[in-house]
Amino acid sequence: MSKSPEPRLAQREELALLPRIEARAAERLHGHPAARIFAASLTDRQLFEQAWQQGMLWVIASGHELAGYLMAGVLGADFHIQQMDVAPEHGRKGLGRALLRHALEQGRARGHQRAVLSTLSDVAWNAPFYASEGFREWPAQDWSAEMREVMAAETAAGFPMELRLAMQRALE
Repeated sequence: MSKSPEPRLAQREELALLPRIEARAAERLHGHPAARIFAASLTDRQLFEQAWQQGMLWVIASGHELAGYLMAGVLGADFHIQQMDVAPEHGRKGLGRALLRHALEQGRARGHQRAVLSTLSDVAWNAPFYASEGFREWPAQDWSAEMREVMAAETAAGFPMELRLAMQRALE
């Protein structure tokens, strides 16, 4: 019986592999109103570097190949899931779920009371996936100042905001 892949902190030399995973994952949005925006706004290498330096960048492998990553940060007092991608050929194997659960445990261990994120409402591996892990829609009137800034930046980038939503979940 083979052991399930375990998320772990990224190694510096792996940072160069993450943009390809992100670009491959974005290809799954072909035909979606946000596809062009995602393709044009891939994560800057400096953001990966910063998350890595803060110990907030986890990866997961499938066999000997890096299959996905999750990058987090701090947004006000909250643990912020900034970006999570799994290469399409490694999808539907529980790797994203393993990454998310691992990251949430790390956020809890760091003393955060809540995890937050922004995502697409109409894509099965986005909002419905996060809802299956205990995240709930975070109404705009209740957003923190920091989440308002995130959503304003997404608006400025051209995301179809009628399809975006913020979500939150307690870290107990």
